[in-house]
Amino acid sequence: MIPRYLVDVQLDGLPVIEKDVIVIGAGIAGLFTAIRASEHNSVLMITKKSLLDSNTRYAQGGIAAVISDEDSPAYHRQDTLIAGAGLCSNEAVEVLVHEGPKGVRSLIQMGTQFDLENGEFALTKEGAHSQRRILHANGDATGFEIVRALSENAVANPKIEVWDDHFVIDLVTQDGECCGAIVQKPGGQRLFVKGKATILCSGGAGQLYRYTTNPDVATGDGIAMAYRAGAYIRDVEFVQFHPTALCYPGAPRFLISEAVRGEGAVLRNIKGERFMERYHEQLELAPRDVVARAIVSEMEETKSTFVYIDITHESAEMVKHRFPTIYEYCLRYGLDLTSDWIPVAPAMHYMMGGVKTDLNGETNIKRLFACGEVSSTGVHGANRLASNSLSEAIVFGRRIVKRINDLPPLDVEPSLQFESERMTAPIQAVVERRLKLQKIMVRYAGLRRDAKGLAKGLEELKRQLPIYQSILTEREEYEFANLLTCALLTSEAALRREESRGAHYREDFPARDDLMWRRHSVLHRLHGLTEERIEDV
Repeated sequence: MIPRYLVDVQLDGLPVIEKDVIVIGAGIAGLFTAIRASEHNSVLMITKKSLLDSNTRYAQGGIAAVISDEDSPAYHRQDTLIAGAGLCSNEAVEVLVHEGPKGVRSLIQMGTQFDLENGEFALTKEGAHSQRRILHANGDATGFEIVRALSENAVANPKIEVWDDHFVIDLVTQDGECCGAIVQKPGGQRLFVKGKATILCSGGAGQLYRYTTNPDVATGDGIAMAYRAGAYIRDVEFVQFHPTALCYPGAPRFLISEAVRGEGAVLRNIKGERFMERYHEQLELAPRDVVARAIVSEMEETKSTFVYIDITHESAEMVKHRFPTIYEYCLRYGLDLTSDWIPVAPAMHYMMGGVKTDLNGETNIKRLFACGEVSSTGVHGANRLASNSLSEAIVFGRRIVKRINDLPPLDVEPSLQFESERMTAPIQAVVERRLKLQKIMVRYAGLRRDAKGLAKGLEELKRQLPIYQSILTEREEYEFANLLTCALLTSEAALRREESRGAHYREDFPARDDLMWRRHSVLHRLHGLTEERIEDV
């Protein structure tokens, strides 16, 4: 079993820092929530790298909200529910589609500059959206613009203290209530940060897979520490692979946004044939999981490691204006988006599941909240609709802050209980172990899964369990322990779900089975894996 704490420390031996609100992570969820919370609270924001290192920064497409007169919350709701393949929470989706526009206005007040056309917001359409409702910034650098505006805001705010290069090891709980966290400073010293509310905004677990569009920091820390603390972890078998990441020697897996296909790009196999009509009537704009599996099938059939995305039939001016970041990035590697077909392949992109919360972002542990990709609010179901992630972070960030403002001060004196003393030496060769774990996940718990492979993957992952009895001291060791936790949870939930739905595809159960499986997978450290039926509306 995974132990309650990753390290053995005596709380009374640690220096204590007290703040009203502790925010762990610095993407859009962390920044936005910290800024809103600072209106009535002192806030400490902890990030293991820096304010500019998060998944948000790489979000190209944009943020989905009902802005246009032709659009309506009912349309946005329907698109989200269809993409979510029967697993969305109706209430959470209602909250998202009705409160999204307010959230966008808050971002604008905080200094975000979205692209305009003739004085109106320039709205685009992405896969599986029925209307144009995606706001973007600088063409395809939306995330970067939001992070720029919010981090300038946060840094200038006297009520927000930012700790860069600090690692949160564990959440401290007492009698079902979260009291704060154990944090390691850059030099290795540890301290106890105490607060009336702790908000996990630590992003997803993209580093579970060898090929990912996520930054190196996405190691599932928040999900793993919440699991150890006794939070419910829901639907982590649903991992979204982005169909089109740049696949070129020497280049990182850089995202070639869905919006490129939204603006007319087509996919071709290495023989130059357009192939999506063989897989789905929506062609290149089919849901992401369909497009990603179609690409893998074509790669297998043509014995190739990539397919091409081709937008060369559009005018060079349009392509450069609409996708300046992607255009510039490809040029670095000698690829010209306006005249070349660009080699792409699927890469892990987003985790639909996470720490289960209610509609105010609160977990089953009092005073512990989760926001953004680390959370499972019920909005995304089995497959996230493009550009709903940024809106979700803002909408639920606002709700979390409202709830926190009503919380009484913390009056608990926590103490730590250790199951057993750690005996073994620190772990060796973390880099190799991490690569091995990523290869296991790609091979057995990737885009296409089956019982035999998942069972084999779990068996191989379990050989790494002794790490939890080792003395861990370095950030890389904590990250590996957290990745291993997430890998075990994802594989276990994927093995249990004997159907195909959304981003979870089982070759041995290729059909969706609503009678048996229209339910959530819920994992808990003490109760194991249980299921939660969906109440029909």
